[in-house]
Amino acid sequence: MDLAHWLGRALADHNEWAHSHGGRVTHPATGVLEHDLEDAYSELARRLGGSYPFFHPRYAGQMLKPPHDVAVLGYLAAMLVNPNNHALDGGPATTALEEESVAQLGAMFGFEAPLGHLTSSGTIANLEALFVARESHPDRAVAFSSEAHYTHARMCRLLGIETRIVPVDVAGRMDASALREILTDGSVGTVVATAGTTGLGAVDPVHDIVVAAHSAGARVHVDAAYGGFFRLLCDHPSGLLEDPRPWHAISLCDSVVVDPHKHGLQPYGCGAVLFADREASRFFHHDSRWTYYSSRQTHLGEISLECSRSGASAAALWLTLKMFPLTADRLGAVLAAGRRAALRWADMLAASEFYDLYQRPELDIVTYIPRTEERRISAIDRASQQVFDRAAADAVDPIFLSMLQVDSRDVCKLMPDVREDKPQMRLLRSALMKPEFESYVPRLHRKLESIASGIS
Repeated sequence: MDLAHWLGRALADHNEWAHSHGGRVTHPATGVLEHDLEDAYSELARRLGGSYPFFHPRYAGQMLKPPHDVAVLGYLAAMLVNPNNHALDGGPATTALEEESVAQLGAMFGFEAPLGHLTSSGTIANLEALFVARESHPDRAVAFSSEAHYTHARMCRLLGIETRIVPVDVAGRMDASALREILTDGSVGTVVATAGTTGLGAVDPVHDIVVAAHSAGARVHVDAAYGGFFRLLCDHPSGLLEDPRPWHAISLCDSVVVDPHKHGLQPYGCGAVLFADREASRFFHHDSRWTYYSSRQTHLGEISLECSRSGASAAALWLTLKMFPLTADRLGAVLAAGRRAALRWADMLAASEFYDLYQRPELDIVTYIPRTEERRISAIDRASQQVFDRAAADAVDPIFLSMLQVDSRDVCKLMPDVREDKPQMRLLRSALMKPEFESYVPRLHRKLESIASGIS
C-alpha cells in the first residue's frame, strides 16, 4: 500500500469532517513558527535515527517490530480526533470499534460473549485479571509458574495477593503434577497459565491446568500476551504447532490476556483482557458523578481499571482486522511465516558446528548457544556475550540479538556434557516475529556462524 497516499487521504477526510462542524478555531497561543519547527523536527529525526532497525530482519532480538501500515493509517485517522474510550461521550465512534474488535478477539479464543476491552499494555491487562482474581477469592493465593512473566509477581504484590510459584519442566512449561500438589490444600483461588513465555516461548499445558484448577475450585487465567494469536494456527493443516490442546483449552478458562501490539500488527500500546463471565463487571463498579451521563449503555470505563484510553488504538485494530481477519489464512499467515522461520533455523542450528540449539522452539522464539571448546557454563556465557557484542558492532552488516539468563542446572539437564561452574548462564535468543525472517534466516545464520568461527 502507498502509505503516503493514505495518510494524505486521512488528513483530507479529517479536514472535511472538521469543516462540517464549522472548521477549526485557532488561537495564537498554539501557533508555531515554521523555522522553529524545522529546527526542532530536524533534531527529532536525527535522534530517532539512533533507534534499532526494528523493521528489518537484521533486528533478531526482542519482540519488537513496527506496526503495519494499515494500523498506522487507522491510528492517525482517529488520533486527529483524539477520542477517549473511557466514556461514550469521549469516544462514541471508537467505542463501537473497540467493542467489535474485542468481540473478534473473544471469538478467536472460543469465548461466546466475553466481557472485555483494550488496555494500554499487557501489564495493565494482567493487572485487571489479577484484580478480578482477588475479588473472586479475597483470601486465596494466585499460582503461576517460575517462568511466568514478572508482571504477575509485581501485580500480586501491588494487590496484596499471596502467591505460589509452580516449578517448570526442562522445556520451561508449568509442571502440572506439581500444580496439583500445590492445589491440594485449597489455598489457591486462581492459577495463571502462560501461553507463550517471553523467555523461551514455552506454552504451559493449559488443558491439564484447567482440569486440575477447576477440580480444586480455582479459576484459570491465561496470560497469552505474547503467544495468544498463535491460536489461529492450532488447527493449521501443516501441523505448525506441535500440540493444539493448550490452545483449545483456553475456551474453558475464566480470563485471557492478549497483546495486539505484538503479533497483532499494532502500535504500542494495545493490550486486551477478556473475561468469559460477563458478571465479572460487578467487581469494577464505581461512580463518577461527571462522566457516565450521556448514555445508559455500559461505558468501557465502567468495566475497566484504567480511565483515559486512546480511541485511536481501537480504530487501528479495527481497520487491521478488516484487512487481516482472525483466520489461519490471513493474520494466521503472518504468524505461520515466523513459525516456519523458527523451525528452519532450529534445524540449521542443530546441524551447525558453531552453535547448539538450546531447545526446539514451540512458537517463534529461537534460543541457542555458541559451541565452545571448554564445555563449561562460564565459557558458554562468555561466548554468548561475545557473539552478541560482535554481531551488533559490525559497521556494514550488523545483527541485533537479545540474551536470556537461564539456570545452569536446566542447561546441564539438556546438555549433560556441560559442566556447571556458575549458577546462571546467558544464552542467545531471537524472536522471529516478522514474516520476512522466512527468507532471511539463511543469511542470518551464515552471518552468526562467521562471527562464532572467530571466537575461541
